[in-house]
Amino acid sequence: MNATTRRNDSVSSPNERIDRLEKRAILSALWMFYLLNFIFRDIHEIVKAEFLADALNGTYNGQEVTEALFLLGGILIEIPILMMLMTWVLPVRANRWANVVIAPMLGLLVIFGAPGDLDDYFHAIMELIALAIIVWQARSWERSPAQGQPVLR
Repeated sequence: MNATTRRNDSVSSPNERIDRLEKRAILSALWMFYLLNFIFRDIHEIVKAEFLADALNGTYNGQEVTEALFLLGGILIEIPILMMLMTWVLPVRANRWANVVIAPMLGLLVIFGAPGDLDDYFHAIMELIALAIIVWQARSWERSPAQGQPVLR
């Protein structure tokens, strides 16, 4: 913790510090909700015969499975994992902007991920709802004009 953070925390009231922690907890929980839907959107496919046949042939959704595809999948899953951590450690301003920028980018990936069946659509809708709430929560995390500390609407 740097001197600026300590000085600002000592100026803020206990209620403001609690509000800040609650906002971080809400954002982290929303990223977890998104992550679990992201994971289970794919896990349910494992029991389907078509998926198993494609997997044995080295394809996924008609695309050849390569190391680059695995790397892309790893990066995409790492983003919400990292955001769960970043909501706790980033300063308020950086935290707010990271959530406001990254959530819509992932939302575009959900939309263009072309879900195939009803449960894919269900999980995609849950992901989009979580991402929209993340943006709303982060945008509602305002700064107090007097202290430069975050306040909630």
